[in-house]
Amino acid sequence: MQDFIEDLDPVETQEWLEALESVAKNEGDDRARFILSELGKKAADMGVGSQSTLTTPYRNTIAPRDEARMPGDLFMERRIRSFIRWNAMAMVMRANDNDEGLGGHISSFSSSATLYDIGFNYFFRGNDGGQDADMVFFQGHIAPGIYSRAYLEGRLTEEQMDNYRREVDGKGLSSYPHPWLMPDFWQFPTVSMGLGPIQAIYQAHVMRYLSARSLINRADRKVWAFLGDGECDEPESLGAISLAGREQLENLVFVVNCNLQRLDGPVRGNGKIVQELEGVFRGAGWNVVKCLWGRHWDPLFEKDDKGLLQKRMDEVCDGELQNYKANGGAYTREHFFGKYPELLEMVSDMSDEEIMNLNRGGHDPYKVYAAYQQAMNHKGQPTVILAQTVKGYGTGKSGEAKNDTHSMKKVAMDDLKDFRDRFNIPLADDQLKEVPYYRPSPDSPEMKYMLDRREKLGGFYPVRRTEFEKLETPALEAFSNNLKESGKREMSTQMSLNRVLSTLVKDKNMGDRVVPIVPDEARTFGMEGMFRQLGIYTSAGQRYVPHDSDQIMFYKESKTGQILEEGINESGAFCAWLAAATSYANNNCTMVPFYIFYSMFGFQRVMDLTWAAGDSQARGFLIGATSGRTTLNGEGLQHQDGHSHLMAQMIPNCVSYDPTYGYELTVIVQDGLRRMYQDQENVFYYVTTLNENYSHPAMPTGAEEGIIKGMYLLEEGKSAEKKVQLMGCGSILREVREAATILRDEYGIEADIWSTTSINELRREAQEVERWNMMHPTEAPRTSYVAECLEGRDGPVIASTDYMRMYADQLREYIPRNYKVLGTDGFGRSDTRSKLREFFEVNRHYVVLAALKALQEEGKVEAADVAKAMQKFNINPEKPAPWTV
Repeated sequence: MQDFIEDLDPVETQEWLEALESVAKNEGDDRARFILSELGKKAADMGVGSQSTLTTPYRNTIAPRDEARMPGDLFMERRIRSFIRWNAMAMVMRANDNDEGLGGHISSFSSSATLYDIGFNYFFRGNDGGQDADMVFFQGHIAPGIYSRAYLEGRLTEEQMDNYRREVDGKGLSSYPHPWLMPDFWQFPTVSMGLGPIQAIYQAHVMRYLSARSLINRADRKVWAFLGDGECDEPESLGAISLAGREQLENLVFVVNCNLQRLDGPVRGNGKIVQELEGVFRGAGWNVVKCLWGRHWDPLFEKDDKGLLQKRMDEVCDGELQNYKANGGAYTREHFFGKYPELLEMVSDMSDEEIMNLNRGGHDPYKVYAAYQQAMNHKGQPTVILAQTVKGYGTGKSGEAKNDTHSMKKVAMDDLKDFRDRFNIPLADDQLKEVPYYRPSPDSPEMKYMLDRREKLGGFYPVRRTEFEKLETPALEAFSNNLKESGKREMSTQMSLNRVLSTLVKDKNMGDRVVPIVPDEARTFGMEGMFRQLGIYTSAGQRYVPHDSDQIMFYKESKTGQILEEGINESGAFCAWLAAATSYANNNCTMVPFYIFYSMFGFQRVMDLTWAAGDSQARGFLIGATSGRTTLNGEGLQHQDGHSHLMAQMIPNCVSYDPTYGYELTVIVQDGLRRMYQDQENVFYYVTTLNENYSHPAMPTGAEEGIIKGMYLLEEGKSAEKKVQLMGCGSILREVREAATILRDEYGIEADIWSTTSINELRREAQEVERWNMMHPTEAPRTSYVAECLEGRDGPVIASTDYMRMYADQLREYIPRNYKVLGTDGFGRSDTRSKLREFFEVNRHYVVLAALKALQEEGKVEAADVAKAMQKFNINPEKPAPWTV
């Protein structure tokens, strides 16, 4: 809270204030701001300093005289809003009126109904107008309110409303905004708190990027993000606001519902969350609009000629502000106004009820409209509206401003009657027990008014575009250089990817839609050659001459740059990818994003956002570079990835691959382009690449199908009494091939070598086959692809990867024979690649050992021969397991 300094010369103070007021009145606000700026500079030069320049007094930013007037019918809108409030509450109560107790939330929407209503009536544009719809990130907990409006509009049926949170039978409504579950309704998943704000920032960022490249016309489209004040404690909520300020995202509006409560209690009970947020946002370069007090307070502020009311507003803490609404008008009179006799006198002619009805800005449609209108017209900055509300507004004594209101699922009968009376819902007492929905007739004035407002704004909202343009995919032959043998030239699969991208950006049908995205390590990934070719996007262009301008691959920034380089910021870079990957739905412009990152810092760092990408029906490529536990040899524990493919498997529509050779990667990318952009399948890709250089063979004839399915025969051994099946992928496949040579030359054991480009896809297909067989007991059983590959081939199976054993162990139940798995469980280490593969027990010698042991178990190799092999390869049987050290 602000500290107050005693005024030693009130007369002089008043003179300064009057002088400032005169400047503003006679010469305008800009001149007044200039004078204040110059005074601040002079104070700094003199070493005087100042208390604060980031926060303003605890009152509305927009003075009553400057408020834009709301043009609609206030009373009509209040009636419609009341119906929406009622149906939202009825929906949750009916969902909980059973033994299962399905849950739902009442209080969050109760506090923010006006904030949304003004948006729906005047600001949120639909898709039927001359431009694409605005993007609105709704707070997840207020979903019942959005369903309630859609029900009034006739978009949802009573049956759907009664199936809220009953989705399995296909007639229900999702608990929160989920595009996957309601693909033509919700635009964005937001209930994992904090993810909505950061996604909104990057949607606005990518909208500007697309506009700068002349791919879309953004006009005055807005991205609106609604969030709670408690939600701002999530790092993602505020983590990217500096980017929005730096990029001057005037197409972005945050609306923070400051009901001063989190899920369990006050947000800043001992402080002032609004002031805190104001300072943070203003410091990040945002336009801050505080909408704290409703118009019932305006006469009191006019009377406040001594500034005592303002002083009291500034000094009171949030915990007390919550108490005032929880405890009523008499309590407020005594504890708020009663601190200063002059304030007590100011409200002496007001009843306790009138004091209780002193409304907060977020519940006053006039104040909210004025704030939104200011945000719409503001240029050169993003805007945040800090709207003060009451959590559980209107729910009565059992819920309004109470600590446990977030968990409230039902309202007591007396409070239900009060709610009905307060909001004039035309239902009789005997009807309340069933908590019925209420919807006026279609030809009622309320329904006509509501539908007319939406028609003028371009149609119903929310709505999600499900149809999008197909992109013609280049044929595999277009990438023919990557399908050939590399000869003496050694290269990594990351370099192979760069060659694919280089070809793709030149493609006449798809090239301008490709969006290369990196956090801040394009040079690490060998992508600096694209700097000059494509340019790095920045809204400011390049205002300096880069020091390496005399070099071929100089650092080139441009307003029309194609590369998005988002700094050391995995969450931000991922959100940029997500915005581009959903652009087909949100901008009616299909993009092909490739986000390249250290694989360790992908899923592990931003898994919640990756899950949101699946929910959002993203389309694009995630490239986990420098992948595997043993390829990034010098970086150690924090950088070495042994589990990203397991995390990728958690997301149902994420297709993942771990290729070893350039031709494998090329086939995978080309097929992914076809599936996502030509056949319009609802998937996205995760492909791991390596930084290890080696020569690459030419693609074997007919290998394409197996590469895509996840497994193909790379080398076939001869028929022999002793034979094994060796599986490998990524960096370890080459160790597997060396192991096959040792087995053949030194032990007379033949091996078939299988490149398993996607163990995840093999398992998914096998699961489908297993399920089909269970569901069709009278029909001939089907065979999984992995079983088909191994059918008729002799010997145990040994699978080796650069990932945790669990990755390859997924296939155990589908390989009905002796199956050994090698993997890299445990923390990473810094050392040479060969030493690391020895440490994690995945090098060629351990592959040989696993094969010999498996053959011993089948009676084809003597135990003594296995022991001799261990001695030969210096394998210490007492060596601690790598996952224990």
